[in-house]
Formats: sequence, C-alpha cells, structure tokens
Amino acid sequence: MAGLESENNQKRSAGSYGPGPDAGPRMTPVLRISQLDALELDSALEQLVWNQFSQCFQNCRPGLLTPLEPELRAVLHLLLWRFTLYSSSATVGQSLLSLRYHSTGSSSPGYKPLSPGQKLGLAMLTVGPRWLQERSHGLLSRLGLTPLGLGSERDGGVLQQGLRNALTVVSSVGKFASLINFLVFLRNGRHPVLAERIVGAQAVFSKPNVVRDVTDQYMNRELLWHGFAEFLIFLLPLINTRKLKATLSSVVFGGESVDGEGAKKGQDLLKECGLCGEWPTMPHTVGCRHVFCYYCIESHSIAGAFRTCPKCGAEAGHLEPLKMEVEMIDRP
Repeated sequence: MAGLESENNQKRSAGSYGPGPDAGPRMTPVLRISQLDALELDSALEQLVWNQFSQCFQNCRPGLLTPLEPELRAVLHLLLWRFTLYSSSATVGQSLLSLRYHSTGSSSPGYKPLSPGQKLGLAMLTVGPRWLQERSHGLLSRLGLTPLGLGSERDGGVLQQGLRNALTVVSSVGKFASLINFLVFLRNGRHPVLAERIVGAQAVFSKPNVVRDVTDQYMNRELLWHGFAEFLIFLLPLINTRKLKATLSSVVFGGESVDGEGAKKGQDLLKECGLCGEWPTMPHTVGCRHVFCYYCIESHSIAGAFRTCPKCGAEAGHLEPLKMEVEMIDRP
C-alpha cells in the first residue's frame, strides 16, 4: 500500500509541475501579457513598414497617398501575412516571443499548424473590418446613403435606409463582440482577438516548456528608470531655465556696464523689445533698463512664480508700463 501511494504521489507531482513529453503544446499555457505583446509588436512592425513606404513618396506632391491609404495599408498587411503567418504559422511578434498558432479544431493531443483556409480567414478578418471602417463613408457617399445625399427617396429610399442602418448595426455588434471576447480572454487566457476565436487559432509555445522569465535585475532597472523619470517630470517645471541661462551668461561673459558705452546704448534699448527684437508694442518694463512688448513679457513669465528679466536675470517686481517724456519741437 505504501508503494502504491508513493507511486500515485509521484504521478500527481509530475502532472502538476509540467507536461509529459507527449502532452503537446496545449498543456503549457501562454501568459496573457505575452499574447498582447505579440499583437503590439505586429502593430509596430506594420506601422514601421508603412512609414518606410510613405517616405519613398516624400518628394512627391503632398497628399498623394491619402486617397489610396486604406487600400495600400491592406496590401502591405497582406504582404506581411504572406511571408510570415502563411509560411510559418506565426507572426513576427510571435516569433520573437517563441510563439506560434495552433489549430484548436484538431482532436490530436500534439501540435497541428493552421490550415491554409484558417490562415486566409485570419487575414481577411483582420484586414477586412479595418478597411471597411475606413472606407464606409466613401462607400455610402457613392451609393447616395449619406445624410446630405440620400438619393431618390421615391425609387429606393427604404432599401437605402435599411442598408445604412444594417451597416451601423453590424459595426456596433462587431465592436461589442470584440469587447466581450477580450473580457473572456482576460478570464481564460485564450484568443485575445475575435478573429482568432472565429477561425480556431490559439497561441502556443513553439518550444516545449518555454516560460517567460523576468529577472530581478530587469525589474529593478525598470523601477529605477521609472522613478527617475517621474522625479524629472516633477523637478523640471520648478527650474527657471531662462534665469539660470542669464546668470551663467553674466558670470561667464560679464555683466553689462551702465556707464560709458553702456549708457550710450541705453537709448537703443528703448527702441526694440528684448524678446522679439521689434519695436515695442505697449512697452513695459520689469524694473531694469530693458523694455519688452506687453504680450512678449507676459507670455514669457506666465509659467513662472517670480518675474525676472530674461535679458539680465534681475529680480523684478510688478510689470509696469514704460514712462517716457516726449518733447515736441516746433520747426520754423
């Protein structure tokens, strides 16, 4: 009896710690974060290819690709599908994470790749709704189904309105079904995308007993950089960079003299704004001898708690309009 109990305990422990050599890839569940990361990597790759493709036409007329952008994106997606998913049953993102698609309709315990029909259905269900959503307004305009052009209501107004309502209902049902599918995915960890559930494609590990290992060193580095970034976001708005720049300039290059040539230039300072360099509009001063446009100095100091001169860095009080004495001379 003791020998039988020890043997049963060994079998239960072996089954709980990992699958047997013939158990197949479905015995090792894939983490939800790995499946979502694969989708993000695929989306980033598609956007990268589109950016490279659009740069080929950057010297052409602006807006050249805009009328055909939905179709071009669909073609690029199908090209990526042909050389990745169709040939190896795995997308680029899945390959980077050691994943691949497995056909859930198979009754055998081992791995079974997707059939060509499943791969084609997965591509159509991914590209088709996206293209239809981007082109729905154009299609309705050509058919005369937009609110500004309903066409002839006497001939086929009922049919046109019914088709328009059907497209709206189908779009709403599709989005609601995607939401329900994602909630189910969060529950059981399978099929993050509705298209995968429809065609029967499930992400499994391409290598047996592959576990996503996140080391403590990686987590510590991420936490360190995240805390440092939050500290910079909190600290940078508190630093008056213009005052710091003016202080460093005065220390390195020396302060401006107020006598001699500096006094001669004092009159020239009244003729231009210290920020925009133009003739001062509604000239104001902050207490020093520099003059600024009212809107220039207000927009400069609106983010700072203390007003300082952006030219010399001097502490200033309230913003005051410039007072000038104008002498009128009568010419004979």
